[in-house]
Amino acid sequence: MSSRISKSVWVTLAAGALLSLGLSTAAMAETKWEKAHPRRDQVNDRLAHQNKRIKNEVKEGEMTPAQAAALHKQDHGIRKEERIMASQNGGHITKQEQKTLNQQENGVSKEIGK
Repeated sequence: MSSRISKSVWVTLAAGALLSLGLSTAAMAETKWEKAHPRRDQVNDRLAHQNKRIKNEVKEGEMTPAQAAALHKQDHGIRKEERIMASQNGGHITKQEQKTLNQQENGVSKEIGK
């Protein structure tokens, strides 16, 4: 009887491991858009990460909703600028534009952890 239980436990563990591996591989896969627009993807990934950080600061009580709204507004402006830059260059941004956007994001990032 214990052999049957052990076998089912191993089957369950193996299935869970395979499922976990499949999910982590899918999460790491790049989309066609990400491959075609690596600079925009990097900028947008940073904006998404900052959004999570801001929400976490509010959740932890380390930032007021008003402070969060101001930072979200700044990030929204950066995202808008990124879209405008891309629209002027066939959907892409230049290295210099990426650098400029990242510098703006650095300013917001410094405000998040205060």
